[in-house]
Amino acid sequence: MRSQRQDGAVHPCLSRRALLVAGGAGLGSIALAGCGGGTDVPELTGVAAGDVVVALAEVPVGSAYEVSIDGRRVLVGRPDEGTVVGYDATCTHQGCNVRPAEDGLACPCHGSVFDLATGDAVEGPATEPLARVGVAVRGTDVVLT
Repeated sequence: MRSQRQDGAVHPCLSRRALLVAGGAGLGSIALAGCGGGTDVPELTGVAAGDVVVALAEVPVGSAYEVSIDGRRVLVGRPDEGTVVGYDATCTHQGCNVRPAEDGLACPCHGSVFDLATGDAVEGPATEPLARVGVAVRGTDVVLT
């Protein structure tokens, strides 16, 4: 579509449809970016039982450390000084990536909260616990079991 000004110059106009399509594409990109996580998480590949996942000193007491093992997001938690736990970071509600939070582990998509020590859902909408990932302390490191 083109419009002609009184001075005779012709310039292109953006149709209503083109504007809506462009705007919708932009909003869709923003929405998808919110689901993608958006943080740099260390990526480990070819990890087998007994391999180091993270140095114990990197896992804060009362919180968790995020790592990707062969494309699978894993949370290595340290609920107290003497305990290390591992969970698949996939929320049991709708599959978003759960993150470390002040009150445990939280899903940024719908607000589910999981207990750091047990992986149990303590606040919905999720009702199922996070899947366990076997980890153990070996010397100064956390290893996959």
